[in-house]
Amino acid sequence: MSANNSRLRNPLKTARGLGSAKDGTHHFIVQRITAVALVFLGLYVLGLVVFNAGADYATVRATVANPFNATVLVAFLVAMFWHAQLGLQVIVEDYVHTPGLAVASQLLIRFICALAAIASVLAVIRIALGGL
Repeated sequence: MSANNSRLRNPLKTARGLGSAKDGTHHFIVQRITAVALVFLGLYVLGLVVFNAGADYATVRATVANPFNATVLVAFLVAMFWHAQLGLQVIVEDYVHTPGLAVASQLLIRFICALAAIASVLAVIRIALGGL
């Protein structure tokens, strides 16, 4: 009777306990927003790099110390590490099937991306404020 009962079970009943399906859309949208932001921010940062190619240290430091340039660099760094974390999260969710390893990988990815983003932003702030 139990084998017959499982075949007659409603698909919703089978899916219960597997988590909410409401978060995937948000993840998808945020990943696309960061991708679009990175296109424009990346072009600006690439322009800064090309413009300062061959310049001396003082010139590059003055360029980065410009408040607008520093703000764009910080926005680029935050968007880049956020986008990287989202992309790596999808890879782990798709290809790591061991629950413990998946959780450990997700935590490690978040930690490394957050640490790298904080270090990068602090470096830009330090340059922008005159190398405190």
